Amino acid sequence: MEIAIIASILVGISVGLLPLTGRDYFRQGVEFIESDLRDKLRRLRVNTHSLHGWILIWLVAVAGVFLGFLIGAGSLVFAILFSVLLICVPWYVVRRLAERRRQKIEDQLADAMVTLSSSIKAGLSLGQALEILAQQCPNPICQEFRQMVGEYQMGQPLDRVLEDTRIRLRSENFALFAAAMQASRESGGRLNETVERIAQSVLELQRLERKILSETAQARTSGLYMALAPLAVLAMYYFVLDPENTSRLFTTVPGQIILSVSLVFDIVAYVWSQYILASDI
Repeated sequence: MEIAIIASILVGISVGLLPLTGRDYFRQGVEFIESDLRDKLRRLRVNTHSLHGWILIWLVAVAGVFLGFLIGAGSLVFAILFSVLLICVPWYVVRRLAERRRQKIEDQLADAMVTLSSSIKAGLSLGQALEILAQQCPNPICQEFRQMVGEYQMGQPLDRVLEDTRIRLRSENFALFAAAMQASRESGGRLNETVERIAQSVLELQRLERKILSETAQARTSGLYMALAPLAVLAMYYFVLDPENTSRLFTTVPGQIILSVSLVFDIVAYVWSQYILASDI
């Protein structure tokens, strides 16, 4: 018992001195996290003015959880496990939200291009057609068109507006749309016909993606159930079948290692299965 307490104190001191001894690596890690989160939050249109402070609070919370499990529960294994989860889970959630918003914009872009083609065919200028898209399109794509119209009305060249939007959205369909608009403006071609053909191609791709999603829906749901099954089995053994031996998974170091590795593998298997089943055309 005394050895465990001394080891916990030494590990806690080491963690506390880590920002001082590895200051450069710590700073580079914080800068990498801040850069990646800032990019994802901007795509979600979230204010990132106080992001650096929130990241520091987040890291302090991670250190608090680590020391809480290490000193309070006396478990180095669980301290490492839950600290890693506390770092990875919020990061993963933000990335998923940004990707989901990007995919929603991809789905709405084809209808927006059809509306743009109809507006230009009716005799409106490109600027007026973009204003109609900013007013009539649903969220979240209308937010992007509003920003484009605002930048264009402020005097920024349309080519620059399209390029900035392409970089911000990272959408293959919008990149194709922007390239067609630039090519038509430079060559003097009929923009409405070009945009309409691109819209039809995008609609066909979306139809194929929806078909793949519908055919893999059962497999994706099964992946979720398979990920939850080990937790249900563990709870059954802990409360009903064999509480005494199952409790050793939480109280002994070998049991904690087995439990932690199993949980990590379970999470990785679920994420991997969802990645394999994701439609990518």
